[in-house]
Amino acid sequence: MDRESTIGDQELALVRHIADRGSASVAEAVDEFGSSRALARSTVLTMMERLRKKGYLSRQMADGVYRYRACASSADLLKNAVQRFVERSLDGSVSPFLAYLADTPELSDREREDLERIVARLDAAQQKEG
Repeated sequence: MDRESTIGDQELALVRHIADRGSASVAEAVDEFGSSRALARSTVLTMMERLRKKGYLSRQMADGVYRYRACASSADLLKNAVQRFVERSLDGSVSPFLAYLADTPELSDREREDLERIVARLDAAQQKEG
């Protein structure tokens, strides 16, 4: 498993799609994911096998068909994608990302509440350390 391998936007979308459903056959992934993106069956299969080799998917034979499962939850996949983005694109600093959020008027009430909970957790962790 090579979880350090890069994963593209479309691959991330596919593995999240599978994670959200629990498992999927290639045919299901083509119907539910590939059709709306005009992806051929061979393209979806290639993506799924590539994700399996990178360690993002596993597969198991069931009733003569391979069923693919994500090796992490959709939330964990997103968290890791954000972490890679911060490390690679922002030199490990979350400050530019926070500045972006501060200037984003489209934050919903729920997103704002989520951010407040995160800040409260950070404050609590810092108090424990200090």
